[in-house]
Amino acid sequence: MTIREVYAECSGSYDETLKRLGSEELVNRLAERFLSDDSFSLLEKAFEAGDEEAAFRAAHTLKGVAKNLGFSDLGESASVLTEDLRNRTFDGAPPLFEKVKSDYDRLIRALTVYIENK
Repeated sequence: MTIREVYAECSGSYDETLKRLGSEELVNRLAERFLSDDSFSLLEKAFEAGDEEAAFRAAHTLKGVAKNLGFSDLGESASVLTEDLRNRTFDGAPPLFEKVKSDYDRLIRALTVYIENK
């Protein structure tokens, strides 16, 4: 799998991200570094602990990172979750969290395959 295929897998645009970040090396390095980003694990822990404030902060951070890197599916689902959590309540959040988790897992699988085949 190539880095372009990773972006395609996640409905992202490698070309748009490349244009915004300015170099293939930077896009590749930041995409690979995403594997060590802890935003999702913090989000997951916040849900498990019932900590609505921490969940909002983690979702907001994950949204920003994903959107900045051009990971469109994850950026969009994290954005929807962030807005739902803005009132610091989990009332409608569980199914939205499941969508974020699904998008995150798909991205991590694609990035892992990409790195393994480099």
